[in-house]
This record gives sequence, structure tokens and C-alpha cells, in this order.
Amino acid sequence: MADPASRSDRAKAARETAASLVPESPTIPKLQLAAARCTACELHLLGTQTVFGEGPEKARVMLVGEQPGDREDVEGHPFVGPAGKLLDRALEDAEIEREDVYVTNVVKHFRWEARGKRRLHRKPAMAHITACRPWLDAELAVVNPEVLVCLGATAAQAIAGRSFKVTERRGEFVGVEGIDAIVTATVHPSSILRADDVNRDAEMAAFVRDLTTVRRSLDG
Repeated sequence: MADPASRSDRAKAARETAASLVPESPTIPKLQLAAARCTACELHLLGTQTVFGEGPEKARVMLVGEQPGDREDVEGHPFVGPAGKLLDRALEDAEIEREDVYVTNVVKHFRWEARGKRRLHRKPAMAHITACRPWLDAELAVVNPEVLVCLGATAAQAIAGRSFKVTERRGEFVGVEGIDAIVTATVHPSSILRADDVNRDAEMAAFVRDLTTVRRSLDG
């Protein structure tokens, strides 16, 4: 017989995710509307608004980052800040049309801390990733991409498991249980922005190579 405390813990965990908010027969517009009201974790009190994924509903490639940044939080769209502009350039160099790609984040609200008048990025906790996971699962189900590209360690570990190391398996195509798409991981474009002047060009070139490999996998 199940321990009543265990049942209670499972019920509490279910309440602390967005699962109950995901609409039946979802489409991306339906999910965007539902997620705008999400209160599954406390980040809805910190972020200005939900920043949901955007792109074609049947995109062949889905790019998944960690969370929206300051600019994304203000504008309400993913990858529109400095890292997003760098991503645009990399996609162009890799000959992947941004309009053919669905972009989203593991966590849909901006987690930040004040530093004077600035809002600085703060890494989301596992509780935030868990709370948001039903949204990502719903996006995957609707878009059904051929390739899922994890941008950075947070996205890679959320999708491929906490033991996954981008430094060791970058650019490798792997299968992940429960996900139909083939999965690969590369760096988050924000890490290229943080690189020093000596290394930035090399980091950008490596990022473009990773995306070019994705494009060639679609051609094959």
C-alpha cells in the first residue's frame, strides 16, 4: 500500500508544475495564451511577463535556451537581445533561415537579481525547470521538430539528463527517451558575447560549425 505521505508529495509536485494549464488539443497560439497566465512557480512574480516560444508550428529545427534575458522580458519575445542578434548572425552564416526555426527556452520567465539599477541574469533552479517542463513538452508535441538543439548546459541537462556535459558531447547527435527528435547541444550564444576579444571569433566560428552540422543533417 502506498505511503499517504508519498501520495501527498506526488500531488504537491503535480500542482507545482504547469501541467494543469496546458490546453487540450494545443496549438502554439493556444499555448502562448495559456502560458501568459502561468503561476506554476514564483518567477511569475519576478519577470515582467511570460516569454513563450515562437516560430513555425512545423519547424524542422527547434532551438532551446535557458531562459529569457532582460531584453526578452521587456519585449515579450525570445532571443531578441544581444544573444539573439548573435544567434541570427550564426544562423545566417550556417544557411539556416530564422523563419524556419522555432526558438524557445526551458524556463519562460526571467530570473534576475538587482545590481544597482541593472537586472542581472540568475540561473534558474531545478524547481523552475520542473515547473516549466510541461510547456516545453507541449511545444515539442506541437512542433514535432526533426532536430532539437540545446543551447547551453541548462537546456542540455534539462533535456538530455543532468549528467550531460556540453563540453564533452558538443555537436554529437543523441537520442533521448520520450523525444522523437534527434538531440544535439552546443553553447549558448551569450557565452560567445562573454568571451574575450582574443577568443570571440573562434568561439563564433565553432558555433556556426555546430549549426552547419544541424543544417547538413536536414539535407541528408
